[in-house]
Amino acid sequence: MRICVYAASSQQCDSAYHDAAYLLGTLLAGAGSTVVYGGGSVGSMGAVANGALSAGGEVIGIIPRFMADLEWGHAGLTQLELVEDMRERKHRLLTDSDAVVALPGGCGTLEELFEAITLKRLGLYLNPIVLLNTRDFYTPLQAFMTQVIGERFMNTEHAAMWSLVNSPEDVLPAIRATPRWDENARAYAVVRT
Repeated sequence: MRICVYAASSQQCDSAYHDAAYLLGTLLAGAGSTVVYGGGSVGSMGAVANGALSAGGEVIGIIPRFMADLEWGHAGLTQLELVEDMRERKHRLLTDSDAVVALPGGCGTLEELFEAITLKRLGLYLNPIVLLNTRDFYTPLQAFMTQVIGERFMNTEHAAMWSLVNSPEDVLPAIRATPRWDENARAYAVVRT
């Protein structure tokens, strides 16, 4: 499987986030999955890559040229792809991925996550989306999305577009347990009465 991992570059956050990212990388590599991520060398980005590499895994980084020019890229990856901008990076991360895993992160991670959810709602991305809820990071987001559905900005079916797991060990089972999203999702993308 080719797993797209959204992760942060912050080195200032609690080390539990980096530990969970590293463990996730080892677990994905141990299962024979290829990790595709934003190409960074620090924070949770660096940790997930280092974890996968330590377990002999294949890790593909996709990084915009301006970030590579700033030497933000991870030098030890299986492959580091340079792209022109953030828009192309997001597209390449999702292309051919069998699942998305969102680790805790800032606005960049959240933007990537919401784009994947939006594309899934429109039937343009059909694979599992898993949120790793380290330190209950995504619990408020889950409550907010429940409110979004309750306020009728989304349909109740849309709650099944992602799953929330509490530990790295739960990520692969969640991916395997998630059925492919209905290709006819556009039929209920619009909120019904």
